[in-house]
Amino acid sequence: MILDVDTGVDDACALLLAALHPDLDLRAVTCVGGNAPLADVVRNTLTVLTTAGRDDVPVAAGADRPLLEDPVDARHVHGQDGMGDLDWPVAARAADDRHAVELLRDHLLAAAATGERVTLIPLAPLTNIALLLRTYPAVAQGIERILFMGGAAAVGNATASAEFNIFHDPEAAAIVFDSCADLGITLGMYGLDVFYEPRITRAQAAELIAADPQGPAGLAGRLVTFQCDRFGGESATIGDAGAVAAVIAPDSLTTSKLPARVELTGRYTRGRTIVDHRDWSGDLTHDPHGQSDVIVDVALAVDNARLSTLWLETMRESAREKV
Repeated sequence: MILDVDTGVDDACALLLAALHPDLDLRAVTCVGGNAPLADVVRNTLTVLTTAGRDDVPVAAGADRPLLEDPVDARHVHGQDGMGDLDWPVAARAADDRHAVELLRDHLLAAAATGERVTLIPLAPLTNIALLLRTYPAVAQGIERILFMGGAAAVGNATASAEFNIFHDPEAAAIVFDSCADLGITLGMYGLDVFYEPRITRAQAAELIAADPQGPAGLAGRLVTFQCDRFGGESATIGDAGAVAAVIAPDSLTTSKLPARVELTGRYTRGRTIVDHRDWSGDLTHDPHGQSDVIVDVALAVDNARLSTLWLETMRESAREKV
């Protein structure tokens, strides 16, 4: 798999799982501006991978802003440094010299040449992925599927209608939707309908910190504790990490293949993922737009206990391996 991230507290939780779980082959990570400015995202990503002992995984910087909009960030959620202001030791290594789109191109074309297929997991605004699919459509031959964290069938967070990753660059999301339909790429959506469900308690986070204070388990525990403190709760979501966990345990998701679009012009709905639940052709009689030809495998429910346990046990095992 390859992750595209805007690290981000929950992106960091996802990176730890992707880097540490024995069933996953993490080939590369690309970065885009989103939760934090791009320079912070790259630094945070390198730091997480170094903490996980995965300096073998190349990291590349990509787009630092949306295609059309001015950039925004979510430091009010993730801290001023984008990763919980933990004062965690920064990685010594630098990012790859290639642009993120070039790194993605190289890995995906190499996979296609050898008959491999890569699962691409964007956990961030889809700017890098839109640029990739429009510039190098041949990479589709190396993609098993794209499972993105973003959007929602029913709710929003950045606005009442729109989820942050799609809201941040709706044009990019629309391009990715259309490109996947054109290129025959399977597209899955792990959105807000399931995002908040897999959770870790403050007590479980304290256990991780105690088990390996300066290692990946300690970092994981501090990330969860930061979220508990920020939102005043006794548990916190693993967020983006749920999408990675769902690749390991796909039967933990209840999904439905549904037509979907990205709203680009609505005054109150720009950035909304419009998921079409209509199941009778008669409902289309008066619809001047018809159904979208983009079919998305939308996650509608999740076995939250299973995904939470999978993430937690992976962090625990990383601490046990040091003993």
